[in-house]
Amino acid sequence: MNIIEVFEKFPTQKDCIEHLEKIRWAGGIYCPYCGDLNINSYDNETRHHCNGCRKSFSVTVNTIFHDTRLPLQKWFLAIALILNAKKGISAKQLQRDLSVTYKTAWSMGHRIREGMKDQETLLTGIVEMDETYVGGKPKKGSNKDGDGNLISKRGRGTKKIPVVGMVERGGKVKAEVKNKDQLKFKDLSELVRKNVALLDAVLVTDEYRG
Repeated sequence: MNIIEVFEKFPTQKDCIEHLEKIRWAGGIYCPYCGDLNINSYDNETRHHCNGCRKSFSVTVNTIFHDTRLPLQKWFLAIALILNAKKGISAKQLQRDLSVTYKTAWSMGHRIREGMKDQETLLTGIVEMDETYVGGKPKKGSNKDGDGNLISKRGRGTKKIPVVGMVERGGKVKAEVKNKDQLKFKDLSELVRKNVALLDAVLVTDEYRG
């Protein structure tokens, strides 16, 4: 799609929002925070309320457009400019073409390229998720690692570093190093949203509450 087509197809903010909702919520609106389907809509149906986690949200939550103050049409134009630039496009050029500041143009370009990269690697199908702990082995006859830390405990009581992994059965693997304070529901659910295609996947985990 070129910039003329963007202007013709998405002349208003409402047109842009309706387009995003058709793509993201083709199977019905769900909460981007907790995945609940029990949703109420208000404000001309551009914002929604989750009856599960009680949060308010729009279709831009947890996307490259999250918390933006720019009209979505400018975002769509930036995407078109980046996709149609055979040799890439600089933040300076985006600044001139979109009439925004250099800082805004740089941020938009960065978000769009990251979004394009993430979309290519989202896990689908049956996705298994678990955590493991990595670190040095204790010296023979000792329960301490090379730094003198006790590592005799196993699982979540260990001093080793936690790594959270997600594997698509018969497909891709994603893993991320965490600290022990990042094994809670909020952090793990954010990790899932970032790496798993929520509408096209079934997540399998153990009984860990997080």
